[in-house]
Amino acid sequence: MRKYVEIPLEVMERLVEGKCVEGSLRRDEWTGKVTFRAYQRQPRDRHERVVCQLENGWLKESPQRYKFYNSVRKEFGRRMVDVVMHRELNTAMEALKIEEILDNV
Repeated sequence: MRKYVEIPLEVMERLVEGKCVEGSLRRDEWTGKVTFRAYQRQPRDRHERVVCQLENGWLKESPQRYKFYNSVRKEFGRRMVDVVMHRELNTAMEALKIEEILDNV
């Protein structure tokens, strides 16, 4: 069984350029033809700025949040992981305090 699929010109141009096009196939209720509708995806704008780069992570600032990431190996043991994470959190908070002071000057 063969079915013909209507593909918009914009989608064909993207395919000719070698780009991937995601979408859905649907049957048009009025005409009964199978049509392809490309998803209208928009890139996410992330406005994050790195406040402080740490030994095992980072502290970033976005318009609404501060984001702290830290990753320590389990091999060090629970006590050493506790010490390293607290040390890096304190380092990040000091960098944040210094930035706040510089912004207010």
